[in-house]
Amino acid sequence: MSWTHETVFPFSAPMTSGQSTTHDVYVGGEGPPILILQELPGIGPETLALSAKLNASGFRVYLPHLFGTYGKVEMGKNMARLFCVRREFNIFARGRQSPIAGWMRALTREIKQRENSAGVGVIGMCLTGSFALTLMAEDAVLGGVASQPALPILGGRHLHMSAEDIGAASAGMAAKGPGLAMRYSEDKLAPKKLMRALEQAFGNLLETVEYPGRDHSLLTLDFHEPAYQRVDAYFKARFGMA
Repeated sequence: MSWTHETVFPFSAPMTSGQSTTHDVYVGGEGPPILILQELPGIGPETLALSAKLNASGFRVYLPHLFGTYGKVEMGKNMARLFCVRREFNIFARGRQSPIAGWMRALTREIKQRENSAGVGVIGMCLTGSFALTLMAEDAVLGGVASQPALPILGGRHLHMSAEDIGAASAGMAAKGPGLAMRYSEDKLAPKKLMRALEQAFGNLLETVEYPGRDHSLLTLDFHEPAYQRVDAYFKARFGMA
């Protein structure tokens, strides 16, 4: 299933560091808006297929291009690029988010305003997974799905968020409904310790699901239909479409 965006626009906003950054945002489909935050391998055919599935299910997709070559999977090259854009991403940071978090928050507000919608759904994957949860602190965000959250790399039980981030996101979840986090049960890139740490941080404000398997990318490269259906149902309930 392919995806053809109808428009693209550059979006500029400050990061939490105070520096500004700009990324293109691709948009397509009709319905309540969902923001997909790309994973490390890039925006390849599998991510575009996910966008198309969400369109077919009645959602409008916003897909920011954060790094890599649009339309291609480039795992090795993108890992090298991350070390070149550390002003935006710090994949080893413990107890705090990467600076790009500020830009993401501004983008959710921009999408809500553009769409004049009740709010925005967010899907984060791999290195962007946990951002989907902390973005629930934003008034603009109605729900967040962390698919195979992987940061911080080599972080053990540490989270890629501060106590303040956790508190603000928890307040958002308490008001709007729980966040959702998913992983394959034997995934070494999104380790069990990290999922347990998220459960401890958010308690019953976070739903967690672990599917049997050793793969990683639940919604893209290692697509798992039950995981996708769980995400689809989550957002339809949050937008009152169920």
